[in-house]
Amino acid sequence: MDKKEQKERRNASRIATALKRELNESQLTTLYGLERYGWELKFVRRPMFQQSIAIVFDADRKTFAVLEADGTLNENPGFDIRK
Repeated sequence: MDKKEQKERRNASRIATALKRELNESQLTTLYGLERYGWELKFVRRPMFQQSIAIVFDADRKTFAVLEADGTLNENPGFDIRK
């Protein structure tokens, strides 16, 4: 692995850690379970004057879902993600 790849991997790790800091305990518990199956926290939406929305994708990046505040996985959140 060259230096550029190492730097990119470290940056990705820092971003993932920063995103996880925005989750509550219930969401983290669910996320850690999902990560065993290849799911990944991709981003957190922050709509104005509303609660943050944690978005996870499956390993194939074909399916997305929302990690609700209570830790449940909402696979039909009622909105689309741009591809």
